Amino acid sequence: MKKLLYLVLGTVLSLGACKKSDPPLPDNTLNFSASAQGFDAASTSATVTLNLSRATNVAIPVSISLATSGVTYGTEFTTDPAATNGTITLTIPAGGTSASFKVNKAAGVFLNGNEYLNLTLKSAGSSIVLGTTNALKLSFAAITSTGSSLTLNGGDGGAAAVNSVFVDLSANSQTSVLRSSWDLGFYNGDDFRVILNNSAAASVVAVNKTDINTVSASDINLADLELGFGKGTFTIYDDVNGDLTKTAIPQISATDASNKVYVINRAGGSGTTAAAADLIKIRVLRTTAGAYTLQYARLNETTFKTVTITKNPAYNFNFISFDTGAAVNVEPAKDHWDIEWTYSIYYTGTTPYAFSDLVFSNYLGNVQTAEVLTSSVTYDAFAEANLTAITLLPGRNTISSNWRATTGTIGVKTDRFYIIKDAAGNIYKLKFISFITQDGGTRGYPKIQYALVKKGA
Repeated sequence: MKKLLYLVLGTVLSLGACKKSDPPLPDNTLNFSASAQGFDAASTSATVTLNLSRATNVAIPVSISLATSGVTYGTEFTTDPAATNGTITLTIPAGGTSASFKVNKAAGVFLNGNEYLNLTLKSAGSSIVLGTTNALKLSFAAITSTGSSLTLNGGDGGAAAVNSVFVDLSANSQTSVLRSSWDLGFYNGDDFRVILNNSAAASVVAVNKTDINTVSASDINLADLELGFGKGTFTIYDDVNGDLTKTAIPQISATDASNKVYVINRAGGSGTTAAAADLIKIRVLRTTAGAYTLQYARLNETTFKTVTITKNPAYNFNFISFDTGAAVNVEPAKDHWDIEWTYSIYYTGTTPYAFSDLVFSNYLGNVQTAEVLTSSVTYDAFAEANLTAITLLPGRNTISSNWRATTGTIGVKTDRFYIIKDAAGNIYKLKFISFITQDGGTRGYPKIQYALVKKGA
């Protein structure tokens, strides 16, 4: 009996000793995504992002102090959420790793460009430690960043994170937009093209009619809209390489009779189609003033709504949501972002397939990219002299999913990094740090690091 008692006691003590020897978790630190950020006269707002080093299991209150130079709160700018007595209060939700707020410039205000805000982390929840990047200078003018690290705010959803994130390297800024917030994009260039929401895996089929009111579920086969998991064809969604001559909806003709009705499944990728009552039918025309006219309704409705979309050459596309029947902000101005991180319908071999963690370049905004293998030169060693051996490419799909692996050795591929030339001629080197548990990251919140290699002229 004594032997049994000793054995039990020994086991308990052993387990207790193991527990005591487990290393404590490192501090969960809170930082601004960069120490400096800017937005110029063409931009009406800037998004400021804060990141935790790991997800929190409880809601975290955060307080940020705001000091101004050359501007007055409520006159030249406001914040969303609003500041009270010079303090902005946010909450990082349980399970989250980041929070953000907006600084909005007032309309019709002239600024010299030397105005700025000093933002400082005042406090966070008791379990959080304020990190080294606890202050941010936000300039009311464009800056040219020499480099930084960013944790992209993909939001909830893990592998199917809810946000697309647009990154402007020179401004140290990111813009997160709900993938589901828009349905159609209207090209602002010389051509008349309409894009689908590939980030929602939307699909479309044509109906051989031009009267939208006469189109109903009897005019289509619902299965023709199925996309993903071995179903669908490349003709029912837009070219992932960004070739605007290969949009699923053909060029909008100046001849009204040539513009047919199309039926859209707004969200797909899982090989299924929404019920007929939830599908949307559209018809797009051109106006004599060079704008677009969108007619849209639910598939079985017999009356339609109309929206006019006027081209704005400062942006690649104007975006419309069927939920509101109005314009929505998605991409920043075309010379104010470089890469987009997102979930999207894509392909594997010859089969449509929904992919996570895709990175697309702002090819319509004259951004160019190149991949560099560390077998030729390391990220740290890469300098301006190395640019002569680099061929920059103008395509949308040059980075894609090449930077990460989800089979085999899962995580960021450490044998490569990327060169990105923005619209102003600034050239950056960029590497991915983490994106998934196996490489120390959090799915939906990839980390990047970048540095200026050559400043634009």
